[in-house]
Order: sequence, then structure tokens, then C-alpha cells
Amino acid sequence: MLLEGKVVIVTGAGRGIGRAIALAAAGEGARVVVNDIGVGLGGDAEAENPADTVVAEIGAAGGVAIANRDSVAEWDGAQGLAGAAMEAFGRIDAVVNNAAILRDTIFHRLTPEDWNAVIQVNLNGAFYVSRAVIPQMREQGAGAFVHIISNSGLAGNFGQSAYAASKAGLAALSKSIAIDAERFGVRSNCVAPSAWTRMTSSIPDTPENRARIEQRKQVTPDKNAPLVVYLASPAAEGVSGQIFATRMNEIFLMSQSRPMRGIHRDGGWTPQSVADHAIPALRPSFYPLERNEHVFPWDPV
Repeated sequence: MLLEGKVVIVTGAGRGIGRAIALAAAGEGARVVVNDIGVGLGGDAEAENPADTVVAEIGAAGGVAIANRDSVAEWDGAQGLAGAAMEAFGRIDAVVNNAAILRDTIFHRLTPEDWNAVIQVNLNGAFYVSRAVIPQMREQGAGAFVHIISNSGLAGNFGQSAYAASKAGLAALSKSIAIDAERFGVRSNCVAPSAWTRMTSSIPDTPENRARIEQRKQVTPDKNAPLVVYLASPAAEGVSGQIFATRMNEIFLMSQSRPMRGIHRDGGWTPQSVADHAIPALRPSFYPLERNEHVFPWDPV
């Protein structure tokens, strides 16, 4: 088993993709810290905590797991999460930063409160947890981070400026961790998943979207777990700083920002010469104003 004897923290693991990852990691022999504070999509507290249910499922299958309710959106909460893992299992081999919330709205109606809430959980939370764990991984000389991002942060989506910004920032954070931590034997990668979960069930149920919704419901959360579990395992040695995407049975390696086309002018530029020469030369390589559904125009297979 790829994670035999390893300890894996999965944040936001009470439902959906996080739950599927936690179950799959346990199935590969990991001892799992199931972190979930039990909130709705917008971050509002709920009466029951689903982390207990996931821990029970893992135990029933013969695995080992503990529930943790520390909030990743707080520095002290992340420290508490790392401490709980160390107290229970004595080491931390991998972290899956999956916890996230949504506050979808068109940009001109987005409030500072909603923006800050999304950034605090999705981006700052991943930083807090990663920063809390990296000293232990450095001491061990090994470790892996898998950050769950979104194609909304790579390709863009309507009404998701806060969510997209947080996920794009997380992709950049992952690359920086990969660069800084390489010398310690620590890896960091991203996965942009696709599945029908609470996060995607907010798609408006309109006649235009109905066929898309029915197709999306066939893409179950467990389809994303194999790649994530692999990246968290020692089998992925040498794989770091990459961005992957999953869609049902498809796995993609996503591009990263590189120069596409350049133009040089002796003596420098003026605003007018930029307008007259630079932009006409570069325009054929412009990206169109697309969204995620245009970048992936086919149904997941």
C-alpha cells in the first residue's frame, strides 16, 4: 500500500472530495487526521460535525483515523491541528489542503466581508496549515503537500472572483513551497478536481444548465482521490511544483505561466509606438475571454 505507516492530514474532510481523499488514504494504509469544523458552504456553523462519521467509516474498514475540529482559518487552529497529529501519531507525512468555502456573487456586488472570508479559509488557511507542519517535515527530511485548487482559479468562472483569486493564489503558494522546501525532501503539488459536490451544486438549475447538471452528477468525488493519494505518497518522489487537473477518468497536467511571444524596439517604447506596433504584433497570441467551460468544452469521460 502506497501510504503504509504514513500519517496524512486532510482538511475539510467531512464531506465531498475531502471525505473521498481521507477514505482513499486510509485504504492505502495511512493513519488519517480528518479535519473538519462542520460548516456550510459559506462557512456558517452546523449542528453536527461530519468528521466523526468519516472516522467511523475508516475504522469500520479496518483503518485508523482521528477527528479534528480546529479551524484552519486561524493560525492557532492550524497549530492545534499539527499538534493533534503529532500527539496521536508522532509524525506528519502529508497534508491535503482541501478546506474551502464559497461566497459566489458577481464582482460589482462582492462585499469586503465575503472577499475576506473566502481568502481567509481557502488561501490563508492553506498557508497556516502548511506553515504549521513544515518544521516537522523538515526535521523528518521528507513530506508532501497536495493543495486542492480549482479550474476557476486557472481558467476563470462567472461570479467567482474571490474563490478564483484564492485558488490561483494557492497554486502560486504551492510552487513557492516546492522551490523553498526541495532541499528538505518536501514536495508540493496542486490538483484542480472536478466532481458533483456541495461546492458545485450551486450551479443554477435552469433549462440551459439541466443537461450539464445531470452529466456533472455522474462525476463522483472519489474520482479525484487516486491522484491525490499518489501525490501524497513516497511513490511520487521527484514530482513537485506541478499543477494537475482531474475530470472523471481524465488526468491533465496544466500549463504554468511562461513567455509566449515577445517584441523588441531599439531606443525603447512610447505609448503610441506600443499602440502602433507592440500590441498588433502580440494580439494574435492573446488569450480569449474564456471561462472554465470553454477551456474544457467536452463532457468528462
